[in-house]
Amino acid sequence: MKKVIFRHSISRQLLLSVAFLFTFSLFAHAQDQTAQDTTAQAESGQAAETDAGAGAAAASLGDAAAGKELFNSLCAACHKPYSNSIGPALSGATDRHEMEWLYDWIQNSAALIASGDAEANEVYNEWNQTAMPAFPQLTESDIDNILAYVEQPKPEPTAATTGAAQSGEGEGSGGVSVNIILGILAFVLVLLLVVLFLVNKTLRNFASASGIAIPEKPKTKPLYQSFVENQFLLVVTSIFVLLTVGYFSYGFLMQIGVDQGYQPIQPIHYSHRIHAGDNQIECKYCHSSARVSKHSGIPSLNVCMNCHKAIAEVSPETATEEYSKEFYDKEIAKLYDATGWDPASRTYSGEEKPVKWVRIHNLPDFAYFNHSQHVSVAGIECQKCHGPIEEMEIVYQNAPLTMGWCVNCHRETNIRIEGNEYYEKIHEELSKKYGVEELTAAQMGGLECGKCHY
Repeated sequence: MKKVIFRHSISRQLLLSVAFLFTFSLFAHAQDQTAQDTTAQAESGQAAETDAGAGAAAASLGDAAAGKELFNSLCAACHKPYSNSIGPALSGATDRHEMEWLYDWIQNSAALIASGDAEANEVYNEWNQTAMPAFPQLTESDIDNILAYVEQPKPEPTAATTGAAQSGEGEGSGGVSVNIILGILAFVLVLLLVVLFLVNKTLRNFASASGIAIPEKPKTKPLYQSFVENQFLLVVTSIFVLLTVGYFSYGFLMQIGVDQGYQPIQPIHYSHRIHAGDNQIECKYCHSSARVSKHSGIPSLNVCMNCHKAIAEVSPETATEEYSKEFYDKEIAKLYDATGWDPASRTYSGEEKPVKWVRIHNLPDFAYFNHSQHVSVAGIECQKCHGPIEEMEIVYQNAPLTMGWCVNCHRETNIRIEGNEYYEKIHEELSKKYGVEELTAAQMGGLECGKCHY
């Protein structure tokens, strides 16, 4: 009996050790959290002081909100607040030039240059003698508002750190880290297993010392042997296995050539969410050949540069938790490298590099599909086949593009004849034949094999 009491005392000591470890972990975590909070408050205080100083300087010039509207409508085509574009970055203009000079320059730069002003001619020559439009309608108050907007401190991207901050707040608000709690629970579980092993060993030793025989479990026949000896179960299982293999084999073979959900990574990240969604650029602006050709075509980089000659970086609001502003800016830099565009001198170097785009939607060679027939004649929206393209950050194949999928669409889609003389006569004759007011593509011959296979 003394051995049993001794085992019990060991488990009691282990439990006391767990309690001590838990208390120490709480104390250490509280100290770490206090130190982190103090550091975060100090950093946020310093950042607030810096931003407050810059914000106060901008506020002394004018109304930044009104200046933003004027900047976007008059200045944004050639200037950016914090980086060079067709013209120089406007942030810091009040430090580089006198206010009176800025008034004269913005209202009529050509007259200031013609007067022989040395500072005006220096700026004019520095920017390749690019003429700046005159804005005589702007008052000095309007100019102050614009300068107040561009002199605001540059906003820092916060989307990338939002998730980390929220997770940190979630751990701190609970008081105890989840990892510490899980670690303690795992330790307690191991401790219980050890205690059970020791108790079992003690009871066996006690029974052996007392002369008590421990009955052994009788040996049973293995399960696989019983299964093999049962012919009915063997036949039923064989049939079930054959049917299962046939079912999954058929399903696998039917997926050959079906790439629904295919989402490759492109050499230059192009966000349809930003272009087609946020900026509402029409699909056919880039894929212009979809109106008149069998193929929608891959837009040339010249189409991209129509806009990106003046857009070298995205706005901070464009960034997401997954893709930061710095990420998007680097992708624009890849475009410049491929086209040989130097944003500093705003000239082409002539050193172009091909972009190896990865094709996503690809029909078999024996299937004929004409984009112009569906886009221009039938008036089908791009989203009908390609899904919510304006919401896709990375484009994927939305539809299966199988024969059955196309046939179902032809059976369900009515022919649009408004303003389409090609279909008026045939629609009138076929509608009488079928006794309907509207014809589907299938009733117009859309199910004939030769329409897509010839």
